[in-house]
Amino acid sequence: MKFPVTLTPDKDAGGFVVTFSDIPEAITQGETREEALKMAEEALEAALEFYFEDSRAVPVPSKAKREQDVITLPASLSAKILLLNEMLSQNVRPAELARRMGTTPQAVNRLTNLQHTTRIDGIDAALRVLGKSLEVSLA
Repeated sequence: MKFPVTLTPDKDAGGFVVTFSDIPEAITQGETREEALKMAEEALEAALEFYFEDSRAVPVPSKAKREQDVITLPASLSAKILLLNEMLSQNVRPAELARRMGTTPQAVNRLTNLQHTTRIDGIDAALRVLGKSLEVSLA
């Protein structure tokens, strides 16, 4: 997943203010363009935690405008977002997904915990019991 990011020069304080149109909770700043983009990665990942904690669907990233920077999420985080969104769309709670997978609710909670390192196979298995498949491609 690639989220478009907007860097706006801060005329008063200097540096750049960083915002995401798709994830309004992610706001940060940086003194230089490079620092602003690095801070953008951290702000985006931190803001996504709110969606997971509140069991809210993460918006699909909009298409970046020409010359607009994007923040590319790690594959594992993108997969967790797809799983969360699919669970919400099908109204499947972790306990129900665990039952379908033949595992524990704790194991499913780890699949949707951004702080827990998860093998992509586990996310794929969860998506499969939801009738979906995870596809990986090179761009």
